[in-house]
Parts: sequence; structure tokens; C-alpha cells
Amino acid sequence: MRPVTDRDSAEWWERVARHEFVVQRCDSCGTLRFPARAYCHRCRTCRWHWQPIGPTGRVESWIVSHQPFLAGVTEPYVVVTVRLADAPECVMYGNWERREPPVAGQAVRAVFTVVDEELSLINWRPLE
Repeated sequence: MRPVTDRDSAEWWERVARHEFVVQRCDSCGTLRFPARAYCHRCRTCRWHWQPIGPTGRVESWIVSHQPFLAGVTEPYVVVTVRLADAPECVMYGNWERREPPVAGQAVRAVFTVVDEELSLINWRPLE
């Protein structure tokens, strides 16, 4: 199953395809947020811009999936939840790109994985 873009996430997916690691920053209160939304959850303004941040974080949790969602993905595979270092209120999900299992609190770095001409994903591997 491919990610489905919507009004709020379409530009984010375009930026991921260009290998840009960004979140939204509220122009009113400065809150960093992900996933992309039209309004700030803190001050409710609709003024914001894309903010590049460091592509690092820490593993919050993970699951082992036995359900294949993308053609060519072998199962089982690990999906991690990562709390972003430069935006601690934000978490992102992605596939784990190592054979050894993740560890809670482990420092990680985002990697861009090109699926095809139209889709790139953000996955995670240990910070080395």
C-alpha cells in the first residue's frame, strides 16, 4: 500500500522525494510539528513554513510486521517510531534498516529510500 497524500502532506512528500528532512514551523508561536497539518495545534494559526531539521532522533518503540504493504518488501520487517532530536514533540515512523533489533532510546539517523520514480520514504538506522 502506497502512502496517500492529502492537502496537508502533499508538499512534505515532494520534499522527501528531494531528500529534504523537514517539519512544519508555526509562524506565530514557533511550534515545530509533524505530521503536516493546516493549523497549529498550540495556537490555532494557519501561518507556517517548512523548517529543515537534523535527521536524527531516538527510538521510542517498534513493531514487527508480518503483513506486506509494499510490493518487494519482504516480511517480517520492523517499523520504528522515532522521536526527533530537533523537534521533541514530533515522532516519525519508518522501516528499520538493520538486521539487529532496535533498542528503546537508541540514537538513530534518517535515511531516504527511493522506492521508485514517484516515491521515496524515510527509514531509520542506528547513528554511527
